[in-house]
Amino acid sequence: MLDQPFVRPSVIQHIDPRARMAVAGLTALCLSLLQNVAASIAGLGLGMCLLALARPPLRPLLHRLAIVNIFALFLWCVTPLTMPGQEVARWGIVSLSAEGLHLALLVTIKSNAIVCVFLALIATMNTPTAGYALECLHCPRKLVFLFLFTARHVHDIAQQWENLSVAARLRGFRPRTNMHTYRTVASLLGLLLVRSYERSQRVREAMLLRGFSGQFHTVAVFKARPVDALFVLLMLLCLAGLIVMEHRDKIYGL
Repeated sequence: MLDQPFVRPSVIQHIDPRARMAVAGLTALCLSLLQNVAASIAGLGLGMCLLALARPPLRPLLHRLAIVNIFALFLWCVTPLTMPGQEVARWGIVSLSAEGLHLALLVTIKSNAIVCVFLALIATMNTPTAGYALECLHCPRKLVFLFLFTARHVHDIAQQWENLSVAARLRGFRPRTNMHTYRTVASLLGLLLVRSYERSQRVREAMLLRGFSGQFHTVAVFKARPVDALFVLLMLLCLAGLIVMEHRDKIYGL
């Protein structure tokens, strides 16, 4: 998600990365706990508004949303057929349950809303900035290191896998559903693991030679401004509105 074309001038870029990181995590937590479809739709609207402020390029945005909705499509194919509940329709031995349809709809809306929020607030900052923001928010240092190294080297690992796959195809390998294919893929994964380990050793030695003492240093300085406090306040008000929508029946019942 990071170091992609989403890092471009926008209104969101003027917000302190610490505020964006904290608000994104809190919003994702709030959205994940919603059980009301109307509140979830409102959360999706909030995520789309943040995306409009971030001004992401359309093609990468649609690509990432398509990946999320492919998983949601599998959920729609399974959940309504397997979840017990009130029967809505039946075709022979196959039946659709109202509870399954409700759950699939709810998960689809919430997953798209959370992805929109993260694409707007997190994907609009580069990896070092995101790591420094996490450290400023007192996240565990080892977790920050893991995040930074993963974001830095995952593309190298993907390139190594592509090289191994090309080498296998040049030697006549064609994937099929047989033991030869399974053994070949297992061997390729083993080679990838060994090469990744060897690369990690070289990276560690290079960092030690450069005086790495277990802490990253940065020239970036975060300064909180009134606009950051206003942004956090507006987002908290929006989340409070979602919570009210979620529990409006209990509130009106009182």
